[in-house]
Amino acid sequence: MRLGSGGPARAAVPLLVGLAAVGVGYGLSVGLPSYIVYLGTSAIVAAIAILGLGVVTGSAGMIALCQLTFAAVGAWVVSGLNLINAPGGFVGWLVAGGLAAGAVGVVVGLPALRLRGVNLAVVTLGLAAAADLALVQTQFPGSTSGTFVTRPDAFSDDRGYFFLAVLVLVVCAVLVYFLQLGRWGSGWRSVAFSERATASVGASVSVSKLTAFAVSATLGGVSGGLVAGQVGLVFAASFTPIQSLALYVLAIMSGAHLIDMAVLGGILWVVVPELLKRWGIPQDWGFVVFGVLGVQALTSGSNLGTALRELWWRRSRGTASMTLQGAAPELAAAPVAPRASGGRPVLTVSGLSVTFGEVKALRGVDLEVAEHAVVGLIGPNGAGKSTMVDAISGFLPQAEGTITLDGQSLAGHSPARRARRGLRRTFQQNRVPPSLTVEAYLRFVARRRLSPTEIADVLDFFGCPPAHTRLATVEAGTRRLVEVVGQLLSRPRVLLLDEPAAGLSHEEHVAFGERLRQVPDRFGVSVLLIEHDLDLVRSVCDTITVLDFGEVLASGPQQEVLANPAVLKAYMGETEML
Repeated sequence: MRLGSGGPARAAVPLLVGLAAVGVGYGLSVGLPSYIVYLGTSAIVAAIAILGLGVVTGSAGMIALCQLTFAAVGAWVVSGLNLINAPGGFVGWLVAGGLAAGAVGVVVGLPALRLRGVNLAVVTLGLAAAADLALVQTQFPGSTSGTFVTRPDAFSDDRGYFFLAVLVLVVCAVLVYFLQLGRWGSGWRSVAFSERATASVGASVSVSKLTAFAVSATLGGVSGGLVAGQVGLVFAASFTPIQSLALYVLAIMSGAHLIDMAVLGGILWVVVPELLKRWGIPQDWGFVVFGVLGVQALTSGSNLGTALRELWWRRSRGTASMTLQGAAPELAAAPVAPRASGGRPVLTVSGLSVTFGEVKALRGVDLEVAEHAVVGLIGPNGAGKSTMVDAISGFLPQAEGTITLDGQSLAGHSPARRARRGLRRTFQQNRVPPSLTVEAYLRFVARRRLSPTEIADVLDFFGCPPAHTRLATVEAGTRRLVEVVGQLLSRPRVLLLDEPAAGLSHEEHVAFGERLRQVPDRFGVSVLLIEHDLDLVRSVCDTITVLDFGEVLASGPQQEVLANPAVLKAYMGETEML
């Protein structure tokens, strides 16, 4: 797992916090009244389950309404192993229950590969309802015979068991923290923000989704195993679908992808019903309270944890912007100096055609990108430029024609596989997940080991904010440049830049063009630039291909192409040319 710059120091922080939490937990276990200690154990159990929801829902952006079903799996395994007195003791049974729930989570996560939003919610809620009916009919192992789950000798009483629960929570929290820092965590956030962007950097969308479900379910299974040890005899009433719904709402409201907020959610899970009981109100009204809080969070588009952190970031750092500067604006229209000709083709497109129903978006398009060249792809709106980029990068499997990279056909290759082969792209729309830092995003996109110096040098070259900057505080135009930096750090063979300068001022366009001129020699990459700004195209492109109504209108050296009357007509119209 990569921790990036300052790795050892960063790794020490959660460990120190975990040790402090253990110390606080021990003090609470001996200092609080027995009844509060028992409630505290319930809060910790809920916090672990909510922490799992923070992974699958808060980080990966998938709706999962069956977290307590995974908890039931963990409780079933612990109860069953206890009944047969299996080796390993309670801690071993707890681990086994978590792993069993994780395996179930992978199976449950399979529909998430095709389903999203409400459809996925219906599937997971249906699973929770089916599991509840099955549990009522079959009962948990040992419940009918009255065989209580045996706690570890060192944690046999409620105070000791509370401390054991604290230890388990700390271990789970530290593991989740490091997973969030690593490639899995970046993949979860990337999938939540854009599946297309995730695939375009060579990451597997399926793996990201399934690992999120697996980790979430494993934490749910651990929480269920702790319930088994806490109550001794386990019954289905502890794992009902309505409780799974309430737990999901708490995760959304608190922002459970943040570890401290998951702990807060666990505390609220216990405190709200307890307060209602003391006020003489039925505890089931707690679900109503959670529902109201959840509706508020969903309608406002924010949660407690994120709102507090955004407020802190704005007060402490403000909004990050770039410092991209370059030559005088009058150089913008200057044509690029000719490069050495004769470079071998790296990317070859032959007879590319794409049809949407009766509409032919591309008709037999041919294109070559030579080694260390910058090729421009231009054309009026609706010419088929974006369709061509999608087809080359693998997002339009219905495309006909031949696409080769370094002489090898890309036929049948998924977008992720093409990216791993060295064909990378950027997007017109913002596809950079704001929940990451600049460094975490670059490491995820590059998919290789990066030194802090290498990251800092490229960021400085493009005038981007420092590596520690949170992307949530970065302006939209700067995020586009960070996306370019990430793709270049992956060392691709060919980089498709889809209007990378959108959102930049004229001066920033000029400065970006100056950097882009140096990209082939500095990074050893060939570039296909899709751009509307002809000044930028003139300043960086060796050759230009012009599309109009899905066909190649002209192709060749930029001065010849831009002087072509047919190209001028396509851009300015026949009336303006008269």
